[in-house]
Formats: sequence, structure tokens, C-alpha cells
Amino acid sequence: MDKQPTYIQVDSPLEFSRLVCALERVPRVSFRHEHEGEDVLSVQMDLLKEKPIIYYTTIDNKGHYLCYEFKSGKEKSSIVNSTSDTARLYSPIVKIKSLPDNLKAGNGSEEKYHQIELEDLASLAKLSYGFEDTPFPLFTFPHNGKWMMGVFMNFNEEGASYFCHVVLDKNPEKPFLKYATNNGTEPSFVENPQEHGYSYIKIIKLKKTHPLVNYVKLQN
Repeated sequence: MDKQPTYIQVDSPLEFSRLVCALERVPRVSFRHEHEGEDVLSVQMDLLKEKPIIYYTTIDNKGHYLCYEFKSGKEKSSIVNSTSDTARLYSPIVKIKSLPDNLKAGNGSEEKYHQIELEDLASLAKLSYGFEDTPFPLFTFPHNGKWMMGVFMNFNEEGASYFCHVVLDKNPEKPFLKYATNNGTEPSFVENPQEHGYSYIKIIKLKKTHPLVNYVKLQN
């Protein structure tokens, strides 16, 4: 079985900044290296049967930190050389001169994430918080004229991995899912996680349809 990583591109550097910084107790480290002839930042987010699942974005600027902030309620991302502004979040950029063979992209994998379609956004929100205080990111991408949004997880280390998701008619566009456990309101998509009294889950948009989800549904 091919255990080489699968590299999956997010839609923009801003999506990547949200992935490694937003709602994290400590921002994740970003790795800068060459991939398919381009300069990229990458982060490993999962293992699928020992196969690393790595998300990345292409970049043009060089610097020591990936900076993520809110300005007038809107997200902003940049690459900087200093962490002097404590109101911002910073992901350290570790520069890899040359990837070892075991971190270079493989030729794909027969192993896939199995689909579990959920009834509604409230179920997805509850599942995202099911295992840790910090929720798993929600990934969204187009498929067959719709948008799928969900969380990748396995329920035990030796078992299968799943994509637990809802199907949306259109791109959610806004980068956070807001919900509350104490007032019965339905979850909604919002621009930022700054309104008090709610919980938030970050949404990461992919450049293309996720290549490792099994889209063949079982027939009854």
C-alpha cells in the first residue's frame, strides 16, 4: 500500500491561515517547501491508514511567520518577520530545504474516507465537538453541483475513517459556523467568531473536490 502523503490544496492563503491559526490554543507550525515546482506552506492534519494527509497553499512572499488577524471584523492574512503585535496570531514558518522521499507526494491510495451524511448543521456542530474541547475544522468543497461540508474522523485508531458531512445547495461563503447549546437557535454562518455567548467552528474551503472521499453511495 502506498503510504506516501496526499497533498490537498486549500482555496487560498487566507483559508490556510484560518486552518493553522483560528480558534487554536496555540497556532500550528507551517512548513515551507517546494511542491510540484511551487513554493508552498503545508500542514499535516490527518493520517489515513498510515498515509499522511497534508493541506497546503501556494505562496509568493517570504518571511518567518504567517500572521492571522481580524480588522474591522474581517479576516486578514500576511507573511511577516516579527510577532510584535500581540493582538494577532502567528504560525511559525519552518523552511525545509529539501523534502525527504517519505514526505513527497504519493500516487494516490485505494483507502478512502467513508461517507456518513448527517441530517442538519446542528448534528455536524455537535459531532465536531465530540472528542476535544477544540473542535475539528469543517472542510467544504464542491461535488456534483452541490457543496459538501463536514469533518474527517475515525472512531477508533484501527478502524475505518469517515467524512461526516451535510450537503449544501451552495458554497457557505462565510468562514465560521456559529451555534449555541443553551438557547435552541439553529447554527448559522458568520464572518467572525467575536460575538459572545456562542461557540464557533472554522470552515476551510478546498480548491477542488476532496480526492480521498468515497463518493459511491451504497444502494439499499
